[in-house]
Amino acid sequence: MQIDVNGKTIELSEAGWLENLDEWTPEVAEAIAKNEKVELTPEHWDIINLAREYFEENGRVCEPRAFSKLMKQKYGKDRSDSKYIYALFPYGLIKSANKIAGLPRPKGCS
Repeated sequence: MQIDVNGKTIELSEAGWLENLDEWTPEVAEAIAKNEKVELTPEHWDIINLAREYFEENGRVCEPRAFSKLMKQKYGKDRSDSKYIYALFPYGLIKSANKIAGLPRPKGCS
């Protein structure tokens, strides 16, 4: 699977995950989001950026429960529960937000 971003061909896995994490850019995120049928808003970007920050600091993707705690600390109770995240990313943090954020596909995730 491939997407074209600014004249550059970006390789995706069969399930739509970025093959080369170093190719991630906000424009790549927009293209992946389009494949996921997600229109990115500032609230989406808050989640994407926090997920990327966590990955850069810890070398792994954040578990959903721990991510909710991070969201609560940074954005408050109303923007931290799984219901909020699923409202923005219909397939959730792991399958949708992390994919758009250009993070690696967690084991066991389709």
